[in-house]
Amino acid sequence: MHLLIKNIKTKFIAGLAALVPIVLTFYLLRFIYILMNQISIPIVKKYFGLEIPLLGICIMFILIYLLGIFVTNLIGLKILELGELILKKVPLVSTIYITLKQITNTLNFKNSQTFQGTVYIEYPKKDLWTIAFISGSSKNKNNNNYFHLFVPTTPNPTSGFFIVIRKNKTIPTGLSVEDSLKTIISGGLLAPDINPIKDKN
Repeated sequence: MHLLIKNIKTKFIAGLAALVPIVLTFYLLRFIYILMNQISIPIVKKYFGLEIPLLGICIMFILIYLLGIFVTNLIGLKILELGELILKKVPLVSTIYITLKQITNTLNFKNSQTFQGTVYIEYPKKDLWTIAFISGSSKNKNNNNYFHLFVPTTPNPTSGFFIVIRKNKTIPTGLSVEDSLKTIISGGLLAPDINPIKDKN
């Protein structure tokens, strides 16, 4: 009975985690679409005498594309940082903005194809283990193999730190990058019941 309840709880949280970003994105795009329609349709009809179907959608995609160009250049990044600083000082708005940004960053992190796998490392101290993402590998002059690892934080895996560690000091998780990400975001609620860590004698 306990296992059944745990399984239901795990699946419910996983479903909720997948649903929230979709719903938030839908309502955000819907709001922009309605706003663009309310602004553009009367102007186009008044000055050009035209009624263009789906005009709001076209303008919305163009604006999002232009925004993408703007925020990826140096000046745009500086202005964006200033805007973020202002938003973070506004009560309630700051909470909504930070939540949406974390969701967006997490989705980008999830879609990244740069990680080669995940391992357990003994951190932050002996007999405590955490999941790290393999971003690369190298060898030293003695031909010893090393992993380049990104160690994420919980529940926001887009922040963390980089380390280089001997390969034999790690344990493969046996999980995909996506499943490891789910484990981290859920704070361990979606972690598998059996792990590959061996007890030390």
